[in-house]
Amino acid sequence: MLELRNISYEVEDDNESREILKNVSLAIDDHFVAITGPNGGGKSTLAKVIAGIITPTSGQIFLDGEEITGLNITERARAGISYAFQQPVHFKGLTVKDLVSLAAGRTMTVPQICAILSEVGLCAKEYIDREINNSLSGGELKRIEIATVLARGTKLSVFDEPEAGIDLWSFNSLIHVFEKMRRDINGRILIISHQERILNVADRIILLSDGTVSAAGSRDEMLPKLMGMEAACSALTKKAE
Repeated sequence: MLELRNISYEVEDDNESREILKNVSLAIDDHFVAITGPNGGGKSTLAKVIAGIITPTSGQIFLDGEEITGLNITERARAGISYAFQQPVHFKGLTVKDLVSLAAGRTMTVPQICAILSEVGLCAKEYIDREINNSLSGGELKRIEIATVLARGTKLSVFDEPEAGIDLWSFNSLIHVFEKMRRDINGRILIISHQERILNVADRIILLSDGTVSAAGSRDEMLPKLMGMEAACSALTKKAE
């Protein structure tokens, strides 16, 4: 279980302190959790705090009862946290086969790598020797990154807006991958997203707004509330126009 206790994060903006996260406390114990909310609400910042990319200004983070607040991203990875960026990183000269083996932390056989690529909907024969560069589409890079997460088999896999920058066809394929992960993966999954189809896969949904947790509950509890809020905002926007 991942537990955040009173997590705050401040930045200096024009010589003034601006609070991005405000005493966020939550426990992530469900198999598949989605964090959603309006743009600028602190979702991606929270994901980076969990992964160890950003150090919180105050508060504590625990993973399975052990405090990890002071650990950096490498140490968090060793502790069992994976992080997938909004925009996957390119690695010139590194092949898909090499990247998956590196992520696993061990030498993997070609059949093992092919099996993982197949899990994310990629034909291994076409991709295993491809370089991680601009020749790959956004959707392909996303699925390769998910393959590296599967290869690691961590306690907690964090995905920051995986739908960002990909086309509709790739997004549809991505949904199927997450549905399969929800069924098959042993660890916990945390996804930052505002896409209804991704939220529909989640066991639990957390609403983060203005740097605070404003609501949380099961998918069945939260989706009607979120859809109602969206409809109300749309009506107000049309009225203003």
